[in-house]
Amino acid sequence: MGAWKVLREVTATRYVEPLHSGGSVPGVVEADDLGTYVVKFTGSAQGHKALVAEVIVGELARALGLRFPELVLVDFDPAIAADEPHQEVRDLHAASAGVNLGMDFLPGAQDFTPQLAELFPVDPLEAGRIVWLDALTVNVDRTVHSSNLMVWPTLGVAPPRLWLIDHGAALVFHHRWDTSVPEKAYDFRHHALGRYAPDTRAADAALAPRVTERLLRDVLAEVPDAWLTDFGSPGEMREAYVGYLLARVRASAEWLPTDFPGRDQVAAEEAARTARTQRGRPDWLKRVPDLHGKPAAEQDWSVHLG
Repeated sequence: MGAWKVLREVTATRYVEPLHSGGSVPGVVEADDLGTYVVKFTGSAQGHKALVAEVIVGELARALGLRFPELVLVDFDPAIAADEPHQEVRDLHAASAGVNLGMDFLPGAQDFTPQLAELFPVDPLEAGRIVWLDALTVNVDRTVHSSNLMVWPTLGVAPPRLWLIDHGAALVFHHRWDTSVPEKAYDFRHHALGRYAPDTRAADAALAPRVTERLLRDVLAEVPDAWLTDFGSPGEMREAYVGYLLARVRASAEWLPTDFPGRDQVAAEEAARTARTQRGRPDWLKRVPDLHGKPAAEQDWSVHLG
């Protein structure tokens, strides 16, 4: 591996639109490098820890050969979004003046939904590597209901590939440093790729030796000091992340997910969940069509990077 590169810095020059589909209401912006980015704002309710997780997991993914859009640091002036009509979004912008986190925008990308998954084959080796990364970083937000995976280029354009996005909910241990242990098992029962028989043993053999102390220090060097505010100095925070993740990768035998449910079991669990949901609904609402069950060809594959 060559010299490690820190995140590039760009300046937002045009605000395009907010993405209300994401809980943090990221925004699409154009920048002075002529690129288009989805910006996660520092003033969002998720706070700096979500941005720290985005950088650490995203850059680990890239270092391990998984597809992940480039991250940049975006200098954002709220004045460029003065015409935004929603007051809560303007408040978010006002609280986010300065450096924010941008992810390269994938034009026309499709959400990897359960319906699209029926059309899109995923190799067990690739599925295993993604599940392994999620287990290492304790990512609780790559489920069948919210995959945070994109297919890009779109179907019909060869060859479409899976891209990872949105890791703000990973690294749950940094919300409870005092009680979390590196050996903790990973709950993978509803992982978005569980149906593809992920080969996590092969992934562990290939990837664990690559997650070295040097790599982790390089990745943590990309996190801005201003976002490392839990305790002590930024340097002490970086050491805490490096130490925890290094201990976790060395304990992979304790948390490695291997026994994934089959397609029939997943379908049965989904049917049971739907039945439980229906029991508490009034009769008129039970007759509302299930839009999530529409055939893939009828879906609205709108871009979602939030």
